[in-house]
Amino acid sequence: MKKTICIMCMMVLLFFLGACSYSKEAMKGNNVYQESITIGILPDVDSIPFIIAQEKGYFQEEGLRVTLEQFKSAVDRDSALQSGSLDGAVSDILAAAFAKDNGFPMVITSMTNGSYKLLVNQNENIDDIQGLSGRDVAISKNTVIEYVTDKIMMEGGLTPDDIHKVIVPKIPIRLEMLQKGKVVAATLPEPLATVAIKEGAKLLNSSDHLDINPGVFIFTAKAVEEKSGAIQAMYRAYNKAVEFLAKESPENYMDMLIEKGGFPETVKGAITLPQYTKAAVPSEEEVHDVIAWLYKRQLIKNSYDYEELVNDQFVR
Repeated sequence: MKKTICIMCMMVLLFFLGACSYSKEAMKGNNVYQESITIGILPDVDSIPFIIAQEKGYFQEEGLRVTLEQFKSAVDRDSALQSGSLDGAVSDILAAAFAKDNGFPMVITSMTNGSYKLLVNQNENIDDIQGLSGRDVAISKNTVIEYVTDKIMMEGGLTPDDIHKVIVPKIPIRLEMLQKGKVVAATLPEPLATVAIKEGAKLLNSSDHLDINPGVFIFTAKAVEEKSGAIQAMYRAYNKAVEFLAKESPENYMDMLIEKGGFPETVKGAITLPQYTKAAVPSEEEVHDVIAWLYKRQLIKNSYDYEELVNDQFVR
């Protein structure tokens, strides 16, 4: 009797160990993920590490299922965040402050590496900022694009009120209007700025020249509370993508970005990528300057401290 019981126990144990082994293999082979998050991206260079992490399998390596949702405008992205359709998004400090001010708490968890350029269409004989006085400049209102545009105006000796701002939220349409001469100038993110320059637009100034970088990644407060493990896994995958971008030639993954990121074919051979850095939070100075700009223009009711918007727990 005892012998029979021992044999049965051994069989149960072997079955259990076999099931565990199968489960682990199934998780690897059949893409069974431990956690999932949904991320909003835009057609800009800030989003490229996320596309790389998805397509190279870095998210999967971290046991994470990531859905990348593409948006053509910051307005549509912010609506999706506030509706709960997204856990996080490639965004900017302004959007985080607006959301908090309107009762939709968002948390800045890292900065992103982006570039924004003020360009003049090829038919205009304008070589400096002063030449834009009283002229049409296409932007997206109350966004990082307008913030950078205002900074460029002031650096060039104009006030933001000296130009006529034409509000064009969707980035591809803003590019098209510049190319067709429907506006004198436009502020565009990379890589679409490179597309415009390749087709004849002239560069007047950029966020790089001013050494400002208001682009950030944000998560909803709910996601930070409920999906902290997934967020940490996301950043591990993000850092792998940064390492990949540092050593790989763009020509080896440009087709992938065009297909998966919605970038136009014309970026081939022309795109200038930023020097991507591993995940880190934005500086206090950067956040303070954006909040001061918003508060001065009465776009937010409260002047937020750095700690009220930024959480560094995922990138320490």
